[in-house]
Amino acid sequence: MQLLAVLLHAWQISTVPPPFQVGERFEYAAKFGVLRVGSGAIEVASIDTVRGEAAYHFRFSLEAKAIVYRINSTLESWTSTEDFHSLRFRRDNLENSRRYVRAWEIFPDSGYHRQVQPEPMPAAPTPANPLDDASFLFFVRTTPLEVGKTYNFERYFRPERNPIVIKVVKRESMKLPDGSAVDCLVLNPVIGEGGLFGARAQARLWITDDARRIPVQIKSRYSFGEVTLKLERITRTTP
Repeated sequence: MQLLAVLLHAWQISTVPPPFQVGERFEYAAKFGVLRVGSGAIEVASIDTVRGEAAYHFRFSLEAKAIVYRINSTLESWTSTEDFHSLRFRRDNLENSRRYVRAWEIFPDSGYHRQVQPEPMPAAPTPANPLDDASFLFFVRTTPLEVGKTYNFERYFRPERNPIVIKVVKRESMKLPDGSAVDCLVLNPVIGEGGLFGARAQARLWITDDARRIPVQIKSRYSFGEVTLKLERITRTTP
């Protein structure tokens, strides 16, 4: 059944236009309780080329400062436009005065990935249809979801962090930046232990329950407390 679900999703990706295009950008206010502590953004930056293959360049960024904690984080993914498999992933984090950058090249056809930053590492296995943290935000927008169900995907590019789990908690009404009300699916995504969607983060993701699948709100727990990213501006393009 899991293999059938994967094949069905791959067919949908290849035959149904995705709910996003190059130039789409969502901007968020980062809040700690009622206080605004920074901003975030999710965007389709461009169509790039990785090893001769056309790829979406996805970017997620967050800049926030609360109490004695400061974070400036960017996640970037290069994901095949044909089959939605991750080809390259980069994470650049600055937490207080500590910065770490990690980058991977991912080879789905050959079944391995390799860390290239901060230092080259030996090749390690990867699934045939890998995802990363940034491409996941767009994968979930193309995936059929039903309230009350839990979905498991063996698709994270580092197998030790599988499965990716998406629990559809409930449906809830939210407001878009223009003031209009829209029904949203409230998701509890889990990828491994750490990071934006790690088990420790107890994350929640609100996406519109319509063809647009707009990510309206994200909640994630950090060492100092819970940060809420609330959508405040939408830039969308015409297909």
